[in-house]
Amino acid sequence: MNELAVLTEEQRVKLNSTRRRVIESIGKNMDLYGITLSIGHLYGNMYFNQEPVTLDEMSETMGMSKTSMSTGMRTLHDLKMINKVWGKGSRKDLYEVVPDWHQNFADFFSIKWRKAVEQNMAALARSLKEIEALKEQYAGETAFVQVLDSDAQKIDEALKYYKWLERLIDSFETGEIYRFIPKE
Repeated sequence: MNELAVLTEEQRVKLNSTRRRVIESIGKNMDLYGITLSIGHLYGNMYFNQEPVTLDEMSETMGMSKTSMSTGMRTLHDLKMINKVWGKGSRKDLYEVVPDWHQNFADFFSIKWRKAVEQNMAALARSLKEIEALKEQYAGETAFVQVLDSDAQKIDEALKYYKWLERLIDSFETGEIYRFIPKE
């Protein structure tokens, strides 16, 4: 049964006004993290649903095309912010929000940070390899080798940072972070 069906029109209007404020806030917050405002609004709308929804239902609710809705749902699913669920008697995919905001934050940043860390560490490793080759090639040119050594040290420091960041990501993924900063 639709939860809003038992409410008066006045109650629905007031409830929707309150929800819109939260949905807008969620959208703006997610926009800060690189998720489009519309996908943030999609998550916010889904957050208040009591039951799983289809693409068609959300498309109608938000006035978005089914293609845009599909892209938004896929983005939220890839970020582990919504789950695809089974619904008895339904042939359409159903989606529901993962309501744990701590887990959403941890998953979102873990996915984004891990990808960035991998890319950056690969670039740094390639540069170190090139520096070593240049040091061999120009072994007799002390000034150039000193510059190369200095650059290698800086890259080593950057690698230490990325290794630390990997441990931070691991702590989010395992939940260990909550031992240091407990959930309320």
